[in-house]
Amino acid sequence: MPITIVDRLAGGVSRFFRTHPTADVPTGAMVQLGDRGATYVTDSARITSGPDAGGVDPLRAARPPIILLHAVVTTGLLSWYSVIDDLSADFRVITMDQRWHGRGIRSPRFTLDDCADDVTALADALGIDRFVAAGFSMGGGTAQLTWQRHHDRVSGLVLASTGPYFGSSTTGRPRIDALTRFAAQRFATPVPGLGPHALDERGLSDGAWALRQVRSTRLSHMSEIGYALGQFDSRPWLAEIDVPTAVCVTTRDRVIPIARQQLLVDGIPGAQRFDVAAGHACCVLQSEIFTPVFVEACGWVSTRTPKAHPPESTSHETARP
Repeated sequence: MPITIVDRLAGGVSRFFRTHPTADVPTGAMVQLGDRGATYVTDSARITSGPDAGGVDPLRAARPPIILLHAVVTTGLLSWYSVIDDLSADFRVITMDQRWHGRGIRSPRFTLDDCADDVTALADALGIDRFVAAGFSMGGGTAQLTWQRHHDRVSGLVLASTGPYFGSSTTGRPRIDALTRFAAQRFATPVPGLGPHALDERGLSDGAWALRQVRSTRLSHMSEIGYALGQFDSRPWLAEIDVPTAVCVTTRDRVIPIARQQLLVDGIPGAQRFDVAAGHACCVLQSEIFTPVFVEACGWVSTRTPKAHPPESTSHETARP
């Protein structure tokens, strides 16, 4: 896909809003999640070059697996590309595009329950039994639901810039809500649609690459996605979470109030708080602040998670993404 005027404008804007460098963004592949559909996945254990390309490096695959779940209107890579290298030293790091985002599953409806079930379906496809689920913002809700719906599969949680709920799905003002729904349904996107290969293109400015990731989620879906987020509320069962949990609190967040993030710390038994002195977009715009704290939080969870010995055989089929 040629570089467009939108890409050039994004490159100019990125001079004022410094995104994390994209030089080392990994390449992923589509992975089939049983009969649920296919989604775009990156896996640090995947061999990407040479005669064994597409296979799995057994040494990297033996590291504790962590599945990273992204924020709304981003992709697995956009939310997490800044942490993958540092985290890969100790973990098998996996990202995925959630439904209706990037190259995620296209389905008739969007629910966080389905997103949570997709996470364990991906673990099945990759031959992973138990894993740490880590989520940023919306991904934090998905991570919590993954534990709640499949707690025998989740060995730990890392919750960043998120809370036990995301607020009402409506403003409570019928005319404003109706106008918002109308605009979201009619105003699909202000720029041409993106083909799947546009997200893989390299040689773009950091800002242009990031904007393409954002553009891959259609604005026309925002009303339904927002409604699904408004339905999420983990407060009734927070106290039941029984796995090591780290909460990365973004202390300069204007999207998820600190008090709401603190509800996770207070509500989950034994949860450990890690402060990130940054705002809600810190995983992309303030990665130098976010990454070391997030990696520390993941390490804390890992040291408190029982080490599983890989069985001689597994019931899950190992896919080659």
